[in-house]
Amino acid sequence: MKSTQRFSPFDFRISSFQFPISSFHFRVSILAALFLLTLGPWHALAQEPPATTSAPSLLATADDVFQEMSRITGLPVRAPLKKQILSRPEIKKILEQNLHEEYTPRDIHIQESVLRAFGLVSRDFDLAKFLITFYTEQAAGAYDPRRKTMFIADWPTEEMQRLVLAHELTHALQDQSFDMSKFLHAERQNDDATSARQAVVEGYAMAAMMQLMLGSVDLANMPALGTLMASMVNNQMGEFPAFTSAPYFFRMQALFPYAQGMGFMQRGLQLGGWKKLNSLFSKPPTTTREIFEPSVYFDQQAPLPTVSLPRPPALEGVAGLKRLAENTVGELGYHSLLGQLISEDEARTVAAGWLADRFILYEGEKPDQFVLVARTRWSSAETALAFFRDYYTILSKKYPELTADKRSSADLFVGVAANGQVILLRKGDECLWAEGVPAAHSDAILNWLKSL
Repeated sequence: MKSTQRFSPFDFRISSFQFPISSFHFRVSILAALFLLTLGPWHALAQEPPATTSAPSLLATADDVFQEMSRITGLPVRAPLKKQILSRPEIKKILEQNLHEEYTPRDIHIQESVLRAFGLVSRDFDLAKFLITFYTEQAAGAYDPRRKTMFIADWPTEEMQRLVLAHELTHALQDQSFDMSKFLHAERQNDDATSARQAVVEGYAMAAMMQLMLGSVDLANMPALGTLMASMVNNQMGEFPAFTSAPYFFRMQALFPYAQGMGFMQRGLQLGGWKKLNSLFSKPPTTTREIFEPSVYFDQQAPLPTVSLPRPPALEGVAGLKRLAENTVGELGYHSLLGQLISEDEARTVAAGWLADRFILYEGEKPDQFVLVARTRWSSAETALAFFRDYYTILSKKYPELTADKRSSADLFVGVAANGQVILLRKGDECLWAEGVPAAHSDAILNWLKSL
């Protein structure tokens, strides 16, 4: 087995529901490294061993690896590689700059609000601070499509550097051929579609890096690596306290593009090699379900259904209430939600039945005053009922004071919480709900949900 090491994670995105992973335009390298640490006698990057490679040698290695990744993937080198060697503080500074350049304080507020409304973070959660800590801990080199530059960390060993470069320079080739920023931002109103594109970008780079490591052994003929990689990485994450202490939601969102993305790419290689993978950038998957279940995409099954969620008339124009966000959560989002607030086993069982969803979030004048309205469709009435019961459990945790009224039944819960009325309804294979509803509008919202 050819010896090279380490990969990169998190191209980092802030989108309404999902953990910022894809549009922050910056990658840091740790997940692949941790995966490969389990395959060979490599030292963890958290230990920051002293660099053993001179700057001229490292820059030359980057040029060599750039050409090698072009050979593996079939993506041409269209422009000379811009590269710069940086220290950890310098990489942190660029990370912070990118965050503030791309996202306004209002953008950050919207992301925090959605996370709070779904019960995933506490009232005092500081998203920007969390992201900087989370990613700085894992920084080990990154290709930055904003600056068209490969930033090379100055501390990993030579062997580790080669793997970091393999993964990140694959991103440089993707950028030169497909314009990564344009590709990742193409579905701004659909977080699930954006996460699927993120898995294409990162899974592809993972596959390319793995192929470099394997040498003449064809990655397509290897045993399935996606699930194995996720397990291995989780076992190694104890060396990274910010990651380890993060809620399950964040960890799942961070790992998904690499672990499940790798499995998706391996299936594509089996069906048509790198030519098949390169075609994904012109016709990418549109849901994370296709990444979880590659056959849904590659076997050209019937398109997944969609659901619409019109803006509820009873909430539009209400004094002191403004619409903050509208988006799609997707299978990945509900897997992450159930995994954190119910259990990982329940997430695997129920979220796999996701077919479609949409939500709208309103914000009131008081701190953390939200009205959340959502509609989901599931693979069967039984799965919808399972989610109905799970979400009732989640509501009970979010609102310990929640009390039911006499309208509640086996498929309907109507209750009162401190922040307003809560309505949860199952209709066949759908589950719909609204929480934080002003009491004066409760009946109108219930009737509206029933009419959808």
